Amino acid sequence: MAFDDKKAHALGLNEPICRRDFLNAALLASGGALLSSMTPAQLLAQQQQTWGGYTGEGDYRNANGNTREVMQAAHSIRDGAFDRVPADVIDTGELFDCVVVGGGISGLAAALYFHDQVPRPDRKCLVLENHAIFGGEAKRNEFVVNGQTLIGPQGSNQWFPPVAGSMVAQFYERIGFDWNAFQYQTWGAADPEIPLSKTSYEFLFQMPPTFGFYFGGKFGSKPGVWLKDIWTKKLEGTPIPRSERVDLLRWKNPSSHQQRSKYPGDEISRRLDAMSVEDYMIQDLGISRENIRKYSLALGHIEAWGLGPDALSAYAGYQYLPNAGHSLKDLHAWPGGNAGVARQIVKTLIPDAIEGTDTMAAIERGKVNFASLDRKDNPVSIRLGATVARVEHDTDPARSNFVNIIYSLGGKTYRVRALSAIMAGGCWITPHIVRDLPATHREAFSQFNRSACLVANVAVRNWRFLYNLGISGGRWFDGLGLWTEVRKMALFASDQKTIGPDSPTVLTLYVPLFYPGLPTKEQGTKGRIELMSTSFVDYERQIREQFTEMFGPSGFDARRDIAGIVLNRWGHAFVNPQPGFFFGKDGKPAPRDVLRNAPFGRIAFANTDLSGVMDHPNAVMEGHRAAYQVLGVVS
Repeated sequence: MAFDDKKAHALGLNEPICRRDFLNAALLASGGALLSSMTPAQLLAQQQQTWGGYTGEGDYRNANGNTREVMQAAHSIRDGAFDRVPADVIDTGELFDCVVVGGGISGLAAALYFHDQVPRPDRKCLVLENHAIFGGEAKRNEFVVNGQTLIGPQGSNQWFPPVAGSMVAQFYERIGFDWNAFQYQTWGAADPEIPLSKTSYEFLFQMPPTFGFYFGGKFGSKPGVWLKDIWTKKLEGTPIPRSERVDLLRWKNPSSHQQRSKYPGDEISRRLDAMSVEDYMIQDLGISRENIRKYSLALGHIEAWGLGPDALSAYAGYQYLPNAGHSLKDLHAWPGGNAGVARQIVKTLIPDAIEGTDTMAAIERGKVNFASLDRKDNPVSIRLGATVARVEHDTDPARSNFVNIIYSLGGKTYRVRALSAIMAGGCWITPHIVRDLPATHREAFSQFNRSACLVANVAVRNWRFLYNLGISGGRWFDGLGLWTEVRKMALFASDQKTIGPDSPTVLTLYVPLFYPGLPTKEQGTKGRIELMSTSFVDYERQIREQFTEMFGPSGFDARRDIAGIVLNRWGHAFVNPQPGFFFGKDGKPAPRDVLRNAPFGRIAFANTDLSGVMDHPNAVMEGHRAAYQVLGVVS
């Protein structure tokens, strides 16, 4: 597709980078009329091919985020397409001991725990996953740049070494995850070395002197300016008004003011959960509401929750800060984020699912053997591209003998039966799927909120434009996303043992879509509409314009330096714990407890939604609990 304007040419929108053909974004309506008059499903239907764009190389190609096909299938369920069992449903004749709905880390962990407790060869478990590859949000994008394979995370990212002897440590040992294998690339350039992150978040949390801040249009700077080490300098020299600096410094270093609970459910934790982050900042830290609203998207850590501070539980925002219980120096990551965890689990469940041996390097680099995932002789099978539409007991749940599961695959509808089921998909779709769900559970599900996020991986041929600024990453206040940073790769995952400013790399942009001041649900809905109403080319143009503005003066050339862009759209990326989510409110139990305390008949519920904390150890623990809950109905 051609762009005629000179600016598009200067940005490289006509360059032969990794890009597939897609329709002109100008065909889309723009502005409020479209957003206010159409539902997300209608917007998605309008978009069709306008979402198109390069989706990467390797086994994760065409599985970037929630693809258009996946979202259309989910919306059809929500909108009633399967309110009746289709007349042409095909009964596969299969009976499984357990069917797990959802092939993310929680679902895969549940399948492994179930398998380990009932290892008899006649016991069978099936994982139904609606995407083209397993992992849920723990997937990756792959590029080939200058002959090198580069990998970036689609979503779920980073991990901490587990506590010795803990359940997570035992789980890692079970799947062959050797956390001591994480040695990283070393500096390989003649230029003086600067520190590099091991993850996409490490320097975001640490904010070392080599992590810059870009002050642009919001601060009246045209062109903008990059500043370093702003916290050590106590914001001196920044265009932040002096009257606001005291609040920001108090925000940056809250430990001397805040109270931390000793254990979940104590008086302090319940107090925190009863208020919003914003109210806590005002009451306990003495920060003005105006400054909270003004800077919340740029200087805080709440982007990890996808919800404005006005609506987020203070227990989530302060008890679960990213560094809680860990040193930030302990952060680690696979090149493709927690796709590495998912691959380790799948290799453990189905040894020939990934070609090669069971070493960390082989599992990270090997090709997925898709044909091996769903075989009759597998103790655990994984059926990809299967969108589950109905799950229900064969009769009254208290007296039932099995569960019926109906799913669509390849344009046809199928039915399998199971002695038990684990719902490991998101809480936004589960109540639409489990048809005989009681009112108590439906009420609990209604209290789960999710918000959207775009994860853009930008492959660049070098990052010297950052090095010339004296930084390896930075944060900004205007435009798309909030930060990015250069990562060094784990050695077992890369043939490139060194890295320098002229090395190709992947810059990951996390773009949470939330709107402080709006009610919680509206924040999520508005973000999803924005995510679905923006075409690939519009996002690409924004990225190129933003990089040119921020890095052009230090040598960046969009036409020359960008080798490829992959967009990962997650309509329900973050669980949004509102006040009362963790310990209940107004005399009512916490919604997560209703779903976690016991199975519903032969059905148990997993997913990180139920913990309220988006990380893979919690996903594993939720899968563990659910697996043991259903063991009682099949043993």
